[in-house]
Amino acid sequence: MSEHAQRHIDPAEEAAFLDAIDRWIEREVRPVVMHHDHGDIWPAALVEQMKEMGLFGATISQEYGGLGLPATTYAKIITRISSYWMAITGIVNSHLIMSAAVERFGTEAQKRKWLPLFASGEVRGGLALTEPDAGTDLQGIRTTAVRDGDDYVINGTKTWITNGIQGSCFALLVKTDPKAEPRYKGISLFIAPKGEGFKVGKKFDKLGYKAIDSAELVFEDYRIPAENLIGGVEGEGFFQATGGLELGRINVAARGVGLAEGALRLATEYAQVRKTMGKPIAQHQAIQLKLGEMVTRAEAARLLVANAAQAYDRGERCDMEAGMAKFFASEAAVRNSEEGMRIFGGYSYSKEYEIERFYRDALLMCIGEGTNEMQRMIIAKQWIKRNPV
Repeated sequence: MSEHAQRHIDPAEEAAFLDAIDRWIEREVRPVVMHHDHGDIWPAALVEQMKEMGLFGATISQEYGGLGLPATTYAKIITRISSYWMAITGIVNSHLIMSAAVERFGTEAQKRKWLPLFASGEVRGGLALTEPDAGTDLQGIRTTAVRDGDDYVINGTKTWITNGIQGSCFALLVKTDPKAEPRYKGISLFIAPKGEGFKVGKKFDKLGYKAIDSAELVFEDYRIPAENLIGGVEGEGFFQATGGLELGRINVAARGVGLAEGALRLATEYAQVRKTMGKPIAQHQAIQLKLGEMVTRAEAARLLVANAAQAYDRGERCDMEAGMAKFFASEAAVRNSEEGMRIFGGYSYSKEYEIERFYRDALLMCIGEGTNEMQRMIIAKQWIKRNPV
């Protein structure tokens, strides 16, 4: 059982927290979404508000200053925010995956030092795994860490790192033994704060997921104390990183649900005010068929996410459940946003209407935290393992 096992929250407390999130979305988020999305502007004020609400410590245990929320509640929060603006949830998600790696696998000294800083949002960051030639195949990374006395010296490049510019600390995946066989035995994970030798490269100009920095990180003789090796033992990094991705995939799945529900909301509202042939288009059978599929798709995705989050909270292995939720919910987001574009017709191509942002943002969900092609393979392998002949 993991330290996330048996987490519970009083239903009244959860309802009050979600009400507070709803009020924040209405009062602070909705009025500024288009400004930040269209201008690709970092939402500094919203990040400060998320710090005040404790969202950077959402899943960190109360023992270390976090809210200690169960994954089920966390998923609901992410879904609600994403139904209006998905991108800002990525700031929290990457940060909490880093935090989960430290809380699940770190030494007690590492937990005491870093988790309170992560929970308060004083230190924010994310996960530095992906490289130019290593995405889904993490065993193919080339960034190296060489022991030098009480330090490690790190060289290499990471790419597509969320919070790369605005973040100050990252869970950094490296090769401590490039010759190890199998390859995963030579991989380690470090707590890597920015410092000398840690440089931020270019910021990527993206189709969607705007206002959130995705950047290249470059390490040139970056020196880091050996005490920052998560768990204190070399060769454990591959499983530490992939273990944290269960929470990340639940987050991405929750984002997919939010996008699917948000696209449905916009399409439903528009279909009741736009008229053709003397009546609202919602009364035309062709539009009803689309809406019927959209609402079913969103609800099915929501239930899959809830199932995966419940398994995570019970401390069970849930890579299959998280994979199913991530796969289905992200595809639901793409399909619902596309159908929303069709319902809006020509207006969907105007940036004056929000539906186009949902379409641009949804496409990323099929790629982030492991491609949907990889998710299907994970699902199948686990299914076969659980159902031997």
